[in-house]
Amino acid sequence: MWNQVDQRIRSALRGIRLAFRGRLTRVKSDLRIQQVQVNGLAGEKLQDAELFQHFGFTSCPPAGTQCIVLPIGGQTSHSIIIATENGAYRLHVASGEMAIYSEEGAYVHIKKGRIVETECDEYLVKTKKYTVLAEDYDVTATAGANFETPQLKTSDQLADGKSTLDAIRDTYDDHDHDHGGDAGTTNKPNQQM
Repeated sequence: MWNQVDQRIRSALRGIRLAFRGRLTRVKSDLRIQQVQVNGLAGEKLQDAELFQHFGFTSCPPAGTQCIVLPIGGQTSHSIIIATENGAYRLHVASGEMAIYSEEGAYVHIKKGRIVETECDEYLVKTKKYTVLAEDYDVTATAGANFETPQLKTSDQLADGKSTLDAIRDTYDDHDHDHGGDAGTTNKPNQQM
């Protein structure tokens, strides 16, 4: 009798599909939950399997991305994708580091030493208020820098490569003109800068 029970259990288990690997061939990203087409490594094809991702994070993996397929209830036709990986684009990070990246090479890399490195062609921030608190703030803009604002304020000195705005103001406020000969010297400006 126990042999028959064991045989039935083994038979039932053979009908339940375990998780398996596959490769994405297509992604429908315009849905509430992305749906993918997958070629399983055993040759099976899955249509419209749901690609589950963590809340707050989303990506649209390119064709050729490897995936882990989990057949819900052991049924291949009810499979979901629970993980994806594409080594062709993955950024290499050290132990304890993390990164987000795109297939074009843009990335945000959180590195050891509390360093956050970002690389991209254009960095756009949309916000109502932007605040940076830093002991030291360096900007290198090799082509130029533009500020489109009704007013640019500084709490202290504004300097260029030669002088400060205060030094320019002092020079202007204290200047006069020598007209030569008996004409004398003009008064200092009546409007201070």
